[in-house]
Amino acid sequence: MLKTNRKGYWFEIIIPSEWAGISIDHLFRSKWKASKKQIHSLRMEKAVLLNRKQSDWSSPLRKGDLLQIKLFEPTEDYGYIPAYFDVQVLYEDEHLIIFNKPAGMDTHPNEAGQTNTLANAAAFYLQAKGEAVKIKHIHRLDRDTTGAVLFAKHSLAGSILDRMLEERLIKRTYLAITEGFFQKQSGIINLPIGRDRHHPTRRRVSATGQTAVTKYNVVHILKEDKLSIVKCQLDTGRTHQIRVHLSSIGHPLAGDVLYGGKPIFKRPALHAAKLEFTHPFTRENVVCHAPFIDEPPIFKDVDPFTI
Repeated sequence: MLKTNRKGYWFEIIIPSEWAGISIDHLFRSKWKASKKQIHSLRMEKAVLLNRKQSDWSSPLRKGDLLQIKLFEPTEDYGYIPAYFDVQVLYEDEHLIIFNKPAGMDTHPNEAGQTNTLANAAAFYLQAKGEAVKIKHIHRLDRDTTGAVLFAKHSLAGSILDRMLEERLIKRTYLAITEGFFQKQSGIINLPIGRDRHHPTRRRVSATGQTAVTKYNVVHILKEDKLSIVKCQLDTGRTHQIRVHLSSIGHPLAGDVLYGGKPIFKRPALHAAKLEFTHPFTRENVVCHAPFIDEPPIFKDVDPFTI
């Protein structure tokens, strides 16, 4: 882990030995891979100090140098309209926050003025704490999928986490209850997904669709109910990916009537059970589990903290 500290509006990092010799510019562009827009903004606002002074971004860093970045200046714009909902916080620090999204809630607004989403609840939570930050969701879950959703608390974190998601450096693990029993206990589904021209929201496996890769492992079998509990990990993040892929191989999610599942539950039985990534600023290994929150329970005989 890096030695870091928050002091007022500033985030402080003690330069480690492995960064000695590289420049500030190299750190932002190559190590963190921040966006060009973000780097330009920090330069123009003189929001980066080295040893408490303005410094040439091309000068080499030395072990033990103090790098300060102005990340925490308060704002009145939370990014979303704050609205109260009782949502569970799974992990939080000054850079990011992870919530456990309930079923029946969109991740973010889909139209102007919408306030009944997880993003609105996140904005209210931070406003109530007196933390005036503009948040950004890094990924999303379907309206009726529960589990872990990651938000960035400032624009640099948002930029870096977006890139990490694109490069598959944020590992997402889901649990699904599917119909039937699998012949293979594990496998990889590599089938492109596109829109279904005959339905406004449904997706389908399509030769002209986007690349989509889902890895699965059967973790438990419910013999009496003829159901399987399956762990899924995504190499891509297409809309309805797990639902489409499992349905395409003859194992639709229980409760997922849109993709051929029986209405055993009130929603598709899918839960984002775990997020794993290396923290972009502290290099801490973050492993975040999301407990089940359905009432009455849907998932039984499996512990999300063990996957």
